[in-house]
Amino acid sequence: MHLASRLQVRANAAVLPFLALPKPLSFIGPDASLTLARTIAGSGVRKIMLVTDAVLVKLGLLAQILDVLDRADVGIEVFDQVLPDPDFDTVLAGVERLRQSAAQAVLTVGGGSPIDCAKAILMSHANDCHPAKLAGLWLYARPRPRCLPFYAIPTTAGTGSEVTIGAVVSDPVGKSKRTLVDPKMVPSMIALDPTLTVGMPRSVTAISGMDALTHAVEAYLSTMATAETDELALTATTMIMENLPRVLEEPGNLRAREDMLVASCMAGLAFTRTGLGYVHAFAHQIGGHYHVPHGLANGILLPHVVEFSKPACRPRLARLARAAAINIESAGEDQLAEAFIARLKTLQDELSVPTKVKGLSRDDF
Repeated sequence: MHLASRLQVRANAAVLPFLALPKPLSFIGPDASLTLARTIAGSGVRKIMLVTDAVLVKLGLLAQILDVLDRADVGIEVFDQVLPDPDFDTVLAGVERLRQSAAQAVLTVGGGSPIDCAKAILMSHANDCHPAKLAGLWLYARPRPRCLPFYAIPTTAGTGSEVTIGAVVSDPVGKSKRTLVDPKMVPSMIALDPTLTVGMPRSVTAISGMDALTHAVEAYLSTMATAETDELALTATTMIMENLPRVLEEPGNLRAREDMLVASCMAGLAFTRTGLGYVHAFAHQIGGHYHVPHGLANGILLPHVVEFSKPACRPRLARLARAAAINIESAGEDQLAEAFIARLKTLQDELSVPTKVKGLSRDDF
């Protein structure tokens, strides 16, 4: 790691524990999304822009939410141009739509892509600039203007973007992914509604779950971890290891789906303070270059990076094994660490996660 990067990590580690990062008011449970919609209507907002993707609109997944807002006389501008791994052009199109609509607030419904896109739209709109100029850490930038009121409803249990201070946007020219970081991007209210995740394809559920697990594991292994983040990360790991296979076996199990949403949220809260590690560092490069979905890239890489990291974090891997309900009688830390890595590999098989990146070329390194 370059000296500048090491100094940046140390600066973050020194400062982040003392920052009061925002946490959104959360509505949790079946139909929580409708409760949030009623709350937005009751706040006095008369025009709102909805950021989502066309597939969710076509599936009718948003119909009840839109109906609640419409019956409360809230005007709705629907921006559904978001594709997986949104790029700068999509963000700029959203900014223009937001200006033209004169919306007073933004609501996003969807997976990590719509939520991240909505964050970037809000920041670019508030700062009247190209999203590329906002990439990097707010910590080292001048204070930025406050965004419009912002609300989020995740439809996948994976990214945790509904509670994080970051957003990832693709740069198609540079074939890379750029990260925007600022606490002003955190929504003021969110809804964790398991009914909205039921219709997700099995592959999306599996990949999203691996994304959430990666967040929890990397937060726990981070050198910037704290007692608070450790509790969040370990609990998230326990809940994901228990409920992800269950959700895939029982797609209609709303309790398990709700637990996955909560676990994803907890992992997001953890890594917002600890940062992430080499799994994400590699995944962003692979995703940007080969257009591999982010959760899939994480799922492929996670066992390999953890195995490489074992000598430096064996005791923590042993604790993750216990959190994952891996109980080996009289096992030492080394055995438990190995067992956790082995469990990550068997989980790949159970979830049908590929073990290789198609098209990966040594010439591209």
